[in-house]
Amino acid sequence: MELDERTFKELIHRHRDMIWSICKSYRLSEAWTTEDAFHEVLCDLWRGFGSFDKRSSERTWIFRVATNTMVSLTRKTSNQPTIQATEYQEPWYNGENYHDLVDMINATAEPDRTIIKAHVQGFSYAEIAKITGLTIGAVSMRLTRVLRKIRKQYNQK
Repeated sequence: MELDERTFKELIHRHRDMIWSICKSYRLSEAWTTEDAFHEVLCDLWRGFGSFDKRSSERTWIFRVATNTMVSLTRKTSNQPTIQATEYQEPWYNGENYHDLVDMINATAEPDRTIIKAHVQGFSYAEIAKITGLTIGAVSMRLTRVLRKIRKQYNQK
């Protein structure tokens, strides 16, 4: 894809809410604000924009870059990523005790944590497979397994 600033700005405009949500869902050191992380993601997106080959959707590509950037920043600040539990919608989750749910999700290892985040954002299994590099079957199995585990833990609280 040609480096076209106008096209890039339009792309970011279409997906800024998702990017912001991803940035906000990670706990970084106090030196980092969500806005700082957002700008870091934008820089990484710009660096990769010229090589985006459209083998996946732009939404999938942006999610992958944003998640990879945030995982990298998290490692640098040595904190664990988290998801905003208030955005999490499962039939068994009633919106109460969301701090417990956040803790349970934080205790989940990668790539399961990324799979949950993508699931929350509404990505299909095929899109999550592209993001994580797993097969669709592996995504389905991991998501089912981790949701079952979290649901069991949540119901025991």
